[in-house]
Amino acid sequence: MAGGQSTEGDANPSQPAPDRTLADFGPVKKPKRNRYVLACATLASMTSVLLDNGVMSGADIYIQDDLNISDLQVALLVGTLNLYSLVGSAAAGRTSDWIGRRYTMVMAGAFFFVGSILMGFATNYVFLMVGRFVAGVGGGYALMIAPVYTAEVSSRGFLTSFQEVFNDAGILLGYLSNYAFSKFPTKLGWRFMLGIGAIPSVFLALVVLGMPESPRWLGMKGRLDCNDDVVKVQKQSHGKGVWKELLVDPTPFVRHILICGIGIYFFEQASGIEVIVSYSPRIFEEAGITSSNGKLLATVAVGFTKTVFILVATFLLERIGRRPLFLSSVGGMVLSLTTLGFGLTMIDQSDEKLPWAVALSIAMVLAYVSFFSIGMGPITSVYSSEIFPSRLRAQGKIMGVVVNRVTGEVISTTFFMLYGAITMGGSFFVFAGIAAVAWVFFFVFLPETRTSEDMDVLYDSYIE
Repeated sequence: MAGGQSTEGDANPSQPAPDRTLADFGPVKKPKRNRYVLACATLASMTSVLLDNGVMSGADIYIQDDLNISDLQVALLVGTLNLYSLVGSAAAGRTSDWIGRRYTMVMAGAFFFVGSILMGFATNYVFLMVGRFVAGVGGGYALMIAPVYTAEVSSRGFLTSFQEVFNDAGILLGYLSNYAFSKFPTKLGWRFMLGIGAIPSVFLALVVLGMPESPRWLGMKGRLDCNDDVVKVQKQSHGKGVWKELLVDPTPFVRHILICGIGIYFFEQASGIEVIVSYSPRIFEEAGITSSNGKLLATVAVGFTKTVFILVATFLLERIGRRPLFLSSVGGMVLSLTTLGFGLTMIDQSDEKLPWAVALSIAMVLAYVSFFSIGMGPITSVYSSEIFPSRLRAQGKIMGVVVNRVTGEVISTTFFMLYGAITMGGSFFVFAGIAAVAWVFFFVFLPETRTSEDMDVLYDSYIE
């Protein structure tokens, strides 16, 4: 536009903006508003602490001894959380539209409370699996509704990554719980490890009740005077036309973003993070740490490292960008997984203890979770939220989460068979190969994301 034309709008400040959104109806004082949004996003993301995939990594050792179950039963106990969470994730969309985002988060806490109590009082494997199912459903609700609420009350990027931060905090708390209760008799220790999860679920449910409801949901229900386009988008998000546009007759642009969205969710799990989180005590045992105390302490170090580096990632996200963090993260994962495979292979092939190989293996586990947490972990959810247009975002994210959970289920339940066939070191060479493929995929297909308005132009340039 010419310079003279651009001043016309400036000379008429009373003229309303043509495209107003919910953000235009917010408070004028930006700092205060930002602090309030930060508090809401933080509290919503805290529900991710309920995802108990960390506590089972240490508890399963004592459960196996106490209940005398097989390695396959342990693998199912650990891995089926991914499938159970899909039940909650699938129901979260309809439930949150019906009763609201806030009460859906309370429901997640209620499910996890009941599940934790059932696991804590379990007397046999079946009873334990029932409790695991109930807790998994609650975790699935939290997995889906926390980022939805955060995205609806805040801007893109930084705050959306908070879910992964608190997920890692939950893993660390689970590891600390394992270490604290490992001093108890076996029959009591693992029950306290699992049952104590009921406490934070009550606290979080009460805190969530003090939060405001999502303005987008209020607008959808006619309780907020907002732009009609908001309501229109919400209603369209459940239409059959959206699924048709995604799966039956996608444009080149839609096909491209669908491949990207599903691809990043797949590679997040296929590169082995579920194995590190769920089976780290067994990995450290293979590396040469034989005492239960030592294995659990090393596992706490994994949780601490993961949490620290994901906090670093949240501050680098907007400063460096998604693509550089993705590529550097996955590149570091390839190197650390390859070196870990080498260290474990040397330990396995040697008749003598190799202190250097033990130290190398432990260091590479910590390096792997550091690289994962600096990029792949927090950015996967952020990136998938940004690449889909509003009308396709819900369904696109659902497809990605389903792929992610199913892949995690396959990886965690088959890991015993994998390392039984090709050794522990060989397993991590496989994960290194998958991570290398992921790096190539990200380099070729995923550009840096900008504002949502730029996405069509950006991807059109890639497709052409």
